[in-house]
Amino acid sequence: MAGMLPELLAPAGSPQALEAAILGGADAVYIGGTLFNARMNARNFDRPAILRAVEDCHRKGVKLYVTLNTLITDRQMNDALNFAAFLYTAGVDALITADLGLALELKRRWPDFPLHASTQMSGHNADAARFLGKLGFERMVCARELSGENLRKLIASSPIEIEVFVHGALCVSHSGQCLFSSVVGGRSGNRGECAQPCRLPYNGKYPLSLKDNCLAGHLCELIRAGAASLKIEGRMKGPEYVYETVSMYRKLLDEHRNANEKEMLKLAEVFSREGFTDGYFTGKRTSEMLGTRTENDKRNSERTGVRMKAIKTENVPILVCREDEGNFEPYGVKRNPSPAKKRKSGRFYKASSIPENVGRYLSEIYLPLDRFDGSRANGVLFPPVITDLELPEVRKLLRSAKEQGARHALVGNIGHIALAKELGFVLHGDYRLNVTNGACAAFFEELFEDVLLSPELILPQVRDIGGEKSFIVYGRLPLMTLEKPIGATSLRDRRNVIFPVLKEGGREVVFNSLPIYMGDRMRLLREAGIYNEHYIFTTEGPKECETVLDYCEKELPIKREVRRIR
Repeated sequence: MAGMLPELLAPAGSPQALEAAILGGADAVYIGGTLFNARMNARNFDRPAILRAVEDCHRKGVKLYVTLNTLITDRQMNDALNFAAFLYTAGVDALITADLGLALELKRRWPDFPLHASTQMSGHNADAARFLGKLGFERMVCARELSGENLRKLIASSPIEIEVFVHGALCVSHSGQCLFSSVVGGRSGNRGECAQPCRLPYNGKYPLSLKDNCLAGHLCELIRAGAASLKIEGRMKGPEYVYETVSMYRKLLDEHRNANEKEMLKLAEVFSREGFTDGYFTGKRTSEMLGTRTENDKRNSERTGVRMKAIKTENVPILVCREDEGNFEPYGVKRNPSPAKKRKSGRFYKASSIPENVGRYLSEIYLPLDRFDGSRANGVLFPPVITDLELPEVRKLLRSAKEQGARHALVGNIGHIALAKELGFVLHGDYRLNVTNGACAAFFEELFEDVLLSPELILPQVRDIGGEKSFIVYGRLPLMTLEKPIGATSLRDRRNVIFPVLKEGGREVVFNSLPIYMGDRMRLLREAGIYNEHYIFTTEGPKECETVLDYCEKELPIKREVRRIR
């Protein structure tokens, strides 16, 4: 209820940090085990330590949540469920999950085990909360990019609890939508191994490195809005950080007030990156949000007695690409299936870039919502993010697209499904749904005509899912979906590798420096059950698109879909 004090949720990456969180006044603590958590480089808790943690927390009236917030493959599912069985027996108060397939299996086995939807599920509107509530979730950890106004509207409309991230490190990409570390560095952020490429320089600066979030100056607003839980980030940080930060927020909440200037400075001395930002909350998404961890920041931390454990960051291997300073805009398409295969969906971004004779390749053509004109397209690409405040305008544009001939919709977020169904589109699932196992695929196949599997999967993992599948087989992969604009058409890293930055649904998306190519492995793809191919075109012109499609058609003619960024 609005006005009541929200839960203060603290991080703990070690037993010492757990004790510090309890001493600091946390109402609840979240930890990770040694499996399937998004901070695999933290010390974390083995099974005996988890049993002790449950006992310690419950003895002192504190709740304990455990993260199972990575994507799960079919071969990992049994291990994840066995671990969940242990956590259920141990008396853990809730699981924080990111994989919808795993969550469905958990609810089937333990319907009374509370589930919280991780921010990795990319929940950013009330429709997402309703979707999750129907599946049995008790709480949604909402997107960190939401403004205060959007948060108020979401909380007021949500049938389940909303948890808000109030303090700590910010990823520059929408959670669950970052493939940068996975594609470029071979370490998946969706599986707890992020190498933090966003903290590296690009274009001679640090346009992806955000300051830490701090909403200590907005606590009264969050209390009035009715946030169920306020989350502090920091499972990679030491017990001193946990105690100092949690105790400050505890004091402010108990006194029903915002932090003053002196208290903000004290929080910054504990840990910051050139200070803090509240840019997402206030809607001021400017360069003032950017910051790095300076020597002065480290000295300030040392003066407060905080000794943070250094996080080893490996050098990120970068793919070599050709130099291209072209004007990048998106589009995507889809090939006609073979007679034996059902039709699937596809994607275009720019109608003028579609080859004139492309009809011989395609069954559906998708244009982004803000560029749909109906000239050569019969499908619309949903924006990656649709907040509650954006919903009326998006609905208006979708109705206009429908009137111009859009019949199909390519949907990449659980919070957009209800809107697509309401407007009567034929639904197709995009890669942003992060489908990595058979349980998740089967669930979405009941909602969509087809669903595109996660591009992070390798061939054996694709094969394990079974059935007829859709997969990206050519093109630059989208690496990040950004809320804060970069203001550049490309990013050049320290090795002179160029990453195109393109607009999709009014937000910037960073794409990989080179396209993947599987045209010489078509037979292997068929044997794995991939009969529906997805192509992503970025810098290629219409003639290059035709060349790629022509070549792949010679291998084995099947159903294909394509997305274009030009």
